[in-house]
Amino acid sequence: MEFILRHLPDYRDPPDGGGRLDQLLSLSMVWANHLFLGCSYNKDLLDKVMEMADGIEVEDLPQFTTRSELMKKHQS
Repeated sequence: MEFILRHLPDYRDPPDGGGRLDQLLSLSMVWANHLFLGCSYNKDLLDKVMEMADGIEVEDLPQFTTRSELMKKHQS
């Protein structure tokens, strides 16, 4: 919620429409999916979203293990 509220003034739809609010909602979903589900995205998109989220504190983030990390543990 903080992500959206922080950037809402910059993404308000103009009177003729334009979809700026939809863009903000999409960016917030990218941020949430990356943090909570471990989804990966294009570097430029992820850099933009992480910059927008700078300073937002999130507690109890899940820890993700990649396939490569699992394979290393199994081979040791």
